Amino acid sequence: MSAQTTVAAEACRVTRVFGEGPGRVDAITDISLRIHRGEFLAIMGPSGSGKSTLLHLLGGLDEPTCGSVKLNGQDLGTMSDDQITQLRRRHIGFVFQAFNLLPVLTAAENVALPLVIDGCSEAEADTKARAALARVGIADRAHHYPGELAGGEQQRTALARALCADPVLLLADEPTGNLDSRSSEQIIALLRKLVDEQGQTVVMVTHDAGHAAMADRLITLRDGRIEDEHALTRGRSTDVVLQELEPSP
Repeated sequence: MSAQTTVAAEACRVTRVFGEGPGRVDAITDISLRIHRGEFLAIMGPSGSGKSTLLHLLGGLDEPTCGSVKLNGQDLGTMSDDQITQLRRRHIGFVFQAFNLLPVLTAAENVALPLVIDGCSEAEADTKARAALARVGIADRAHHYPGELAGGEQQRTALARALCADPVLLLADEPTGNLDSRSSEQIIALLRKLVDEQGQTVVMVTHDAGHAAMADRLITLRDGRIEDEHALTRGRSTDVVLQELEPSP
């Protein structure tokens, strides 16, 4: 397999500047980064270090001031807005701190909605949505509305929505920020399991060093630049973590 086909996403000398003159903010400066298929990459750094900006650039939610971002070898800078929108919808999954679920839709309907918007039939979208909910362990909550779900279940629903189209890249921006410690550990262990068992590529921004330790590689940002980068060695099975965190019968 060539180096190109093992790379899910790539940033090449990416810089992002906001504003001009005295109000200029250099959010990201000259960052180069490769994310390999089936890798779990964690990004840490103090507030204002550029973590979310980098994630948004990788996901096509923002454009670099200079440099290039590629997904599956495709340069996002050469694509139209409509093409980037379609690429995000079909090849990139997003999970944010806020669950962003529509309160009037059930869990299954929330997960299915992006597929329907993309032209999938309601029946096929519902089938895929239920399969995605099963992947994250809440198949039995498909008919419940967000207000009837615990915080961890809401984030699992958001994760199922992100996974529903089998994305090349899953981007998680502080996915445990609104969760208690137990639910947070479950979500991180679930992300790890998706990588290990299904080959999902995950990039996660986090402030939690313990959560970052579940990744394969850690990048630390400071003042918009990569300060440190190293591989990680994990000591515990995610199956054990998940079993310990499941509610007692």
